[in-house]
Amino acid sequence: MSTYPKSPKEMTNGMMYFPRMLDKIRLHARRELHEDYHKNLGAVKAADGVCCNFLRVHYRDLRDRVLQGGTNEEILEWCFEKGRRLNQGDLVVWNGFASKLGWRDFATPNLEEAKRKHGIADRTDIVTIPDLIDFDEGRKN
Repeated sequence: MSTYPKSPKEMTNGMMYFPRMLDKIRLHARRELHEDYHKNLGAVKAADGVCCNFLRVHYRDLRDRVLQGGTNEEILEWCFEKGRRLNQGDLVVWNGFASKLGWRDFATPNLEEAKRKHGIADRTDIVTIPDLIDFDEGRKN
Protein backbone atom coordinates (compact mmCIF):
# COMPACT_ATOMS: atom_id res chain seq x y z
CA MET A 1 0.00 0.00 0.00
CA SER A 2 1.40 3.41 -0.99
CA THR A 3 0.48 6.43 1.06
CA TYR A 4 1.06 10.13 0.69
CA PRO A 5 2.77 11.97 3.54
CA LYS A 6 1.24 14.79 5.57
CA SER A 7 0.67 18.19 4.02
CA PRO A 8 3.70 20.49 3.79
CA LYS A 9 1.53 23.07 5.56
CA GLU A 10 1.35 21.08 8.81
CA MET A 11 3.52 22.23 11.73
CA THR A 12 5.36 20.89 14.74
CA ASN A 13 5.86 23.50 17.47
CA GLY A 14 5.37 26.26 14.93
CA MET A 15 7.70 24.80 12.27
CA MET A 16 6.08 24.19 8.92
CA TYR A 17 6.98 21.13 6.79
CA PHE A 18 8.79 19.27 9.60
CA PRO A 19 5.90 16.80 10.19
CA ARG A 20 5.85 15.95 6.49
CA MET A 21 9.55 15.13 6.44
CA LEU A 22 9.22 12.85 9.46
CA ASP A 23 6.11 11.26 8.01
CA LYS A 24 7.99 10.41 4.81
CA ILE A 25 10.76 8.76 6.83
CA ARG A 26 8.27 6.66 8.79
CA LEU A 27 6.21 5.71 5.75
CA HIS A 28 9.32 4.74 3.80
CA ALA A 29 10.55 2.54 6.65
CA ARG A 30 7.20 0.72 6.63
CA ARG A 31 7.33 0.47 2.83
CA GLU A 32 4.16 2.54 2.59
CA LEU A 33 5.54 5.72 1.02
CA HIS A 34 4.33 6.36 -2.49
CA GLU A 35 7.10 5.47 -4.93
CA ASP A 36 7.18 8.98 -6.43
CA TYR A 37 8.87 10.25 -3.24
CA HIS A 38 11.70 7.74 -2.95
CA LYS A 39 14.25 9.50 -5.18
CA ASN A 40 14.12 12.79 -3.23
CA LEU A 41 14.25 11.40 0.31
CA GLY A 42 16.91 13.49 2.01
CA ALA A 43 18.17 14.96 -1.26
CA VAL A 44 20.22 18.10 -0.59
CA LYS A 45 18.34 20.23 -3.13
CA ALA A 46 14.90 18.83 -2.22
CA ALA A 47 12.78 20.11 0.66
CA ASP A 48 14.03 17.49 3.14
CA GLY A 49 17.62 18.50 2.56
CA VAL A 50 16.84 22.20 2.76
CA CYS A 51 14.96 21.67 6.03
CA CYS A 52 17.83 19.63 7.50
CA ASN A 53 20.31 22.27 6.40
CA PHE A 54 18.24 24.97 8.08
CA LEU A 55 18.22 22.93 11.29
CA ARG A 56 21.93 22.08 10.84
CA VAL A 57 21.39 18.32 11.12
CA HIS A 58 22.31 15.64 8.62
CA TYR A 59 19.35 13.85 7.06
CA ARG A 60 20.92 10.43 7.70
CA ASP A 61 21.20 11.22 11.41
CA LEU A 62 17.65 12.55 11.51
CA ARG A 63 16.36 9.42 9.77
CA ASP A 64 18.13 7.24 12.32
CA ARG A 65 16.63 9.28 15.17
CA VAL A 66 13.12 9.11 13.72
CA LEU A 67 13.35 5.33 13.37
CA GLN A 68 14.25 5.06 17.06
CA GLY A 69 10.75 6.36 17.82
CA GLY A 70 9.34 9.40 19.53
CA THR A 71 6.94 12.21 18.84
CA ASN A 72 7.54 14.93 16.30
CA GLU A 73 8.05 17.34 19.18
CA GLU A 74 10.70 15.12 20.76
CA ILE A 75 12.50 14.75 17.45
CA LEU A 76 12.42 18.49 16.80
CA GLU A 77 13.95 19.03 20.24
CA TRP A 78 16.65 16.49 19.30
CA CYS A 79 17.32 18.56 16.15
CA PHE A 80 17.71 21.68 18.29
CA GLU A 81 20.20 19.86 20.53
CA LYS A 82 22.23 18.31 17.68
CA GLY A 83 22.02 21.20 15.24
CA ARG A 84 20.81 24.63 16.24
CA ARG A 85 17.91 25.91 18.27
CA LEU A 86 15.50 28.01 16.24
CA ASN A 87 14.10 31.19 17.73
CA GLN A 88 10.88 32.92 16.71
CA GLY A 89 12.68 34.93 14.03
CA ASP A 90 14.12 31.74 12.53
CA LEU A 91 10.63 30.22 12.44
CA VAL A 92 9.26 33.28 10.65
CA VAL A 93 12.02 32.99 8.04
CA TRP A 94 11.61 29.22 7.61
CA ASN A 95 7.80 29.32 7.48
CA GLY A 96 7.90 32.20 5.01
CA PHE A 97 10.17 30.16 2.77
CA ALA A 98 8.28 26.87 3.22
CA SER A 99 4.82 28.36 2.73
CA LYS A 100 5.62 30.56 -0.26
CA LEU A 101 7.98 28.35 -2.24
CA GLY A 102 7.17 28.80 -5.91
CA TRP A 103 5.49 32.17 -5.51
CA ARG A 104 7.59 34.71 -7.43
CA ASP A 105 10.92 33.02 -6.71
CA PHE A 106 13.47 30.63 -8.20
CA ALA A 107 10.95 27.75 -8.06
CA THR A 108 8.23 29.56 -10.02
CA PRO A 109 9.20 28.00 -13.38
CA ASN A 110 9.03 24.52 -11.80
CA LEU A 111 5.61 25.27 -10.34
CA GLU A 112 4.28 26.58 -13.65
CA GLU A 113 5.62 23.55 -15.54
CA ALA A 114 4.08 21.16 -13.01
CA LYS A 115 0.74 22.95 -13.27
CA ARG A 116 0.86 22.58 -17.06
CA LYS A 117 1.62 18.85 -16.73
CA HIS A 118 -1.33 18.43 -14.36
CA GLY A 119 -3.59 20.34 -16.77
CA ILE A 120 -4.25 23.08 -14.22
CA ALA A 121 -2.20 25.96 -15.63
CA ASP A 122 -5.24 28.22 -15.34
CA ARG A 123 -5.73 27.60 -11.60
CA THR A 124 -5.12 30.91 -9.83
CA ASP A 125 -5.63 29.32 -6.39
CA ILE A 126 -2.50 27.19 -6.76
CA VAL A 127 0.29 29.72 -6.38
CA THR A 128 2.91 27.83 -4.33
CA ILE A 129 4.59 24.44 -4.31
CA PRO A 130 2.73 23.53 -1.08
CA ASP A 131 -0.57 24.35 -2.85
CA LEU A 132 0.44 22.09 -5.73
CA ILE A 133 1.46 19.27 -3.38
CA ASP A 134 -1.87 19.47 -1.58
CA PHE A 135 -3.66 19.39 -4.95
CA ASP A 136 -1.56 16.48 -6.21
CA GLU A 137 -2.10 14.48 -3.03
CA GLY A 138 -5.85 15.06 -3.01
CA ARG A 139 -6.13 17.55 -0.16
CA LYS A 140 -7.14 20.40 -2.48
CA ASN A 141 -9.71 20.12 -5.28
